[in-house]
Amino acid sequence: MTPPWCEYRNGWWRTRWVEDSLDSAGKSFTLFGRDRNHTAAFGEGKRNYNSISGEASWIDDETGERRWATLEDVVTAARLGDALPDLTIVGAMADPHELPASYRCVEVAAALLRNTVKPIGLWYHDRASARFLNELFVALAGGKEEAARYPVTYPFLEPISPLRFPYHGIDLLYETAELNLPVPIGPMAQAGMSAPVTLAGTLAQENAEILAGVCITQLIRPGMPVCYGGIPHAFDMRTTQMIFAGPEQALMAVAMTQMGKQRYGLPVYINVGLTDSKAVDAQAGMEAGMTLVCGALAGADIFGHLGICGVDQATSLDMLVMQHELIGYVERVMRGVRVDEESLAVEVLAEAGPGGSFIAHDHTLAHFREELWFPRLLDRSFYDAWKEGGGLTMAHRCRREKERLLAEHRPEPLPDDVEKEFRRITEAARKHLGEGAQEE
Repeated sequence: MTPPWCEYRNGWWRTRWVEDSLDSAGKSFTLFGRDRNHTAAFGEGKRNYNSISGEASWIDDETGERRWATLEDVVTAARLGDALPDLTIVGAMADPHELPASYRCVEVAAALLRNTVKPIGLWYHDRASARFLNELFVALAGGKEEAARYPVTYPFLEPISPLRFPYHGIDLLYETAELNLPVPIGPMAQAGMSAPVTLAGTLAQENAEILAGVCITQLIRPGMPVCYGGIPHAFDMRTTQMIFAGPEQALMAVAMTQMGKQRYGLPVYINVGLTDSKAVDAQAGMEAGMTLVCGALAGADIFGHLGICGVDQATSLDMLVMQHELIGYVERVMRGVRVDEESLAVEVLAEAGPGGSFIAHDHTLAHFREELWFPRLLDRSFYDAWKEGGGLTMAHRCRREKERLLAEHRPEPLPDDVEKEFRRITEAARKHLGEGAQEE
């Protein structure tokens, strides 16, 4: 006998609660920067790229060693992210160690919004701090309705595999729902550790956790937009470390994209473009490039979180610059090959004739810029020219480009009235959420 809450549809047994939640959930949304020309559109067939929302450790520019991340690092990460043209969402990259967790996210959001005109990414803490974040967004937009119409970020709901949810992760959604902020739901189930060791088993568990998250969001506010965060990972039995960029990562990312988009019609978030390497080296390029192109070809909406060294070991601006170069490479692949009368160039071939050259032909001049991708950092020079230029490695070139961008780029400042309101809100957050206030 079939339970009343279960039905057979299109060859699958499904619960009506899940089906109703999927039907109710918003399946497309757009994040806006404070300059609303900078957007991240989900569910519209576009690709978005984001830097990591925060890490505890930071690779120091001067020493090359890890240290605790600071609020000043958030400012630097925001300035660099603002300068990188292909980065869609600017993440904080740092989780400031000097600030109490109780109001840290409020300070981080204010620092991000001061230093980039793009959409932002940060880690939410709890419901109390989410109220102050809402105040920041309302102040920035000029009103509650405007803040809901033009969201600048989203809270990330991460189930705790296997099959649990964090209390604060759900509780804070009651505040973000006031502005109807979209919710990416992304468990990081690890094959062999917090999920079955078989990839299919991990995918099944990850899918169940995401669907449970969809149901939760729709109970809080029907119609709340969601994103299918298919970000499982494998677990390395030799090092007892999660794997960020093995071949299994590419396979699971493609599978999760297919399930999220084709089965459920949801925008999809996947973890590709990452690396297990701790430095900008051949391993980093291979792993980030291989997984990123697989995810892009699968059709996901966003790829993250860029800028991490190894598996949450630290963040590095040099690594982010290298991955930004990869975005340009992948985007050229995704444009494909244009085939029409002009691009086939039959008449041009006839004009050049056997043994001819095309370098000086008008057709070459008219089309080479659109047909060929010109990297900013990859080296294509002759050997002698490379040596005369200092024989720089990719790591050196990324470091030099980062330093140039930070020296030259100046983000547009906040309007004075908004800056004044930001200061009032962050001071109120420190007062009401600080350690002394918590004890009272």
